[in-house]
Amino acid sequence: MEWFTQSSLLDVMGELFSDEVSIVVTNTKEYIYYRPSKRIDLKIRPGDPIKEGSMAHMALTTNQKSSEFVDRDVFGVPYHGMAVPFEKEGVLGGCVIAIYPAFTEGKSVVTVKTSDGWKPIPFAEVAYLEVKDRKTHVYAAELSGTNKNTLQEFEFLLPRDRFIRCHRSFIVNVHHIKEIYPDTHSTFVLAMNNGDRIPVSQSYSSYFRKMLGF
Repeated sequence: MEWFTQSSLLDVMGELFSDEVSIVVTNTKEYIYYRPSKRIDLKIRPGDPIKEGSMAHMALTTNQKSSEFVDRDVFGVPYHGMAVPFEKEGVLGGCVIAIYPAFTEGKSVVTVKTSDGWKPIPFAEVAYLEVKDRKTHVYAAELSGTNKNTLQEFEFLLPRDRFIRCHRSFIVNVHHIKEIYPDTHSTFVLAMNNGDRIPVSQSYSSYFRKMLGF
């Protein structure tokens, strides 16, 4: 089968999946096909070498089906993927990967530990999350507390249409941003509705601007 025929077939197969699922195909060294979704674009191009830490790298290294959450350090955005390796003439030939958007497990609250016990906070009321003193602190309008999850895990769990990572120590709820101010070169400061100020670091500034469209 000629490659253009394979590509056409993969395009048709892609139509069977949700617009929120990206499709990736690799050989053992590089990406050979990529169809981005409307939610997540990993900016892969055919011919790009397979990145260490990616779903393709995991599947090809183990030669087994893999299903994992991958943090933003690999492609710049966190994602959940499932990769299945395939053989060609009895030898490992590559893998096929489905890339899914953030998965909330049906939850709509963040449960925090307070001095009195535990309190569920609806997503809409969470203003931001901060890591300090090796703990994840969750701040809402009238309540704050800690949660056992890391910020990387929260990137996966929280809805992407509302929460954005803006710093290695912060995730913010964009609905609680009052204003955005320029700070130093390529960085910003967020004035939150509760009066707090949150930094946007240079490593996250491009991603932050893209997500908010400015």
